[in-house]
Amino acid sequence: MSILYRFFYRLAGWKISGQFPKGIPKYIIVVAPHSSNWDFMIGLAVRSMTGLKSNYIAKKELFRPPFGWLFRKLGGFPVERSKSAKVVDQVVDIINGQDQFVIAITPEGTRSYNPNWKTGFHFIAKKAGIPIVPTGIDYRSKTVYIHPPFEPMDTPEETIAFLKDVFKDYKGKGERD
Repeated sequence: MSILYRFFYRLAGWKISGQFPKGIPKYIIVVAPHSSNWDFMIGLAVRSMTGLKSNYIAKKELFRPPFGWLFRKLGGFPVERSKSAKVVDQVVDIINGQDQFVIAITPEGTRSYNPNWKTGFHFIAKKAGIPIVPTGIDYRSKTVYIHPPFEPMDTPEETIAFLKDVFKDYKGKGERD
């Protein structure tokens, strides 16, 4: 499958800059900007081409028939997103139950520009004691940028400000300069 992804990825003119960390058994990949359903396909291609075994969380409704099996096979973990569901605790329990676990999260919480990022990824990283690996999808340059891992700051606001600075030059699908 990696050869097929690599072929279509390069045919479309995309490239990867950077690499995912080796020797860190658990971390969160924070992906931004999240602007299109195509981001998921790009992520699957990057994951396959780099040999990364990673996971993601999604609303539990996606894991129902007829396609629920596919989302699980692709590394998905369903979560209950109601206000009383304690999503952070659900994800931390999943992470703590594994020897190795890499999870990709899009903090915008939607596929369109959202200046008010969700803070769950920060709290997951803090509670699980794992680093964050910023990964930007830039449609303008057709590049996925993988940045070095970092420990979350003291507050979610500080972590988000740091990440927004990392991602500031990346354009999502359909975004204008």
